[in-house]
Amino acid sequence: MPKIANKTAFLTAIKNIASGSNVVSRAQCVEAANSVGLKYPPAWFVQNKSRSAGRGYFFVDVAAGQAFIRQTSISAPSTATPVTPMSTNTHSVSYALASSTNGERTSLIPDVNPEYVAWGHYDDILQIVKSNIFAPIFITGLSGNGKTTMIEQICAKLKRECFRVNITADTDEDELLGSWRLVNGNMEWQDGPVILAMKRGAILLLDEVDLGTEKIMCLQAPLEGKGVYLKKIREIVTPAPGFNIVATANTKGKGSDDGRFIGTRIMNEAALDRYDYTFEQEYAPRATEKKILLKAMKKFGAVDENFADCLVKWTEIIRKTFEDGGVSEIISTRRAINICKAFAMFGSKKKAISLAITRFDKDTQTAFLSLYSKIDAEPINTGVEVTNTQEVNAEPPF
Repeated sequence: MPKIANKTAFLTAIKNIASGSNVVSRAQCVEAANSVGLKYPPAWFVQNKSRSAGRGYFFVDVAAGQAFIRQTSISAPSTATPVTPMSTNTHSVSYALASSTNGERTSLIPDVNPEYVAWGHYDDILQIVKSNIFAPIFITGLSGNGKTTMIEQICAKLKRECFRVNITADTDEDELLGSWRLVNGNMEWQDGPVILAMKRGAILLLDEVDLGTEKIMCLQAPLEGKGVYLKKIREIVTPAPGFNIVATANTKGKGSDDGRFIGTRIMNEAALDRYDYTFEQEYAPRATEKKILLKAMKKFGAVDENFADCLVKWTEIIRKTFEDGGVSEIISTRRAINICKAFAMFGSKKKAISLAITRFDKDTQTAFLSLYSKIDAEPINTGVEVTNTQEVNAEPPF
């Protein structure tokens, strides 16, 4: 048995490194061990099967890990070759970590983005999530205006786990609720992100939900905050306190008449009615978008306040013309940030703008460049001096 003092020191170190997450990587275990004078993580921690959260990942707290260990005698569906199901569900969390975070993090709590600017419905949605009252919400708006980022940053601020699921036409019950999977030669039941979010009292983020088909109608019970019956393993899962669902979409679930969002569908009215509140997210107002662009410029190391000012005036005019039916293309906040990125790389306004609008037809490109040249008194054909020393945190002078 390890000395109590050494064991306590290691557990304290690993919890500090975990920063609120229930799961740590092997590298984090090594870091914790080194911090208390150990060369390697102690065997009593890494070889304890109740702590396993999948290959290379470990539960910080045994109780958290045991919540995912399934003692069951249920057999897998019949196959040509008999298989013995594993008695544990150790890969579900690590699989969810990889799929929900694109493999970028070892925690389901999103990272705080120092460049993020809160605006619009941020405060209202923050209050809903913070309340821990189950109230599914539907956020609709044109692409690239920060819907998904807002939810992730709210979860980051509140240190809430967020299971992000990108809905497609192929998303089905197995992907959402769980399925039997072949792991190391054995059939193992793996909970899907909906079930994991319910068990952990986390936020389930359904991204681009209007791309889904009737295959996602398995979400009806979770959208009511009720338990889900997993018929393949005959188990009922009820949501833990704090569980909530947030869906984002480019439409209101009524399809896209103008053809801009190919693949979006008319959603089932019964599904839409289960969202307690719908928030319409517009693009940020000019002052807010300028603040967003200045922070992006600072991040990329090329701050030009005049360029940011001209860009937001340009995007505002284009969006207004789009709404009036004068043009068929729009410049999103995401695309404006990409212009700032290209400006940092090439030091040329014209090149930065041209790279961002090349996907549009020639007439639109010409019109957009011509419009910008009328807004910015500085010539856009030449490079401009770039500085990264300007202050961007102050309120823009509007």
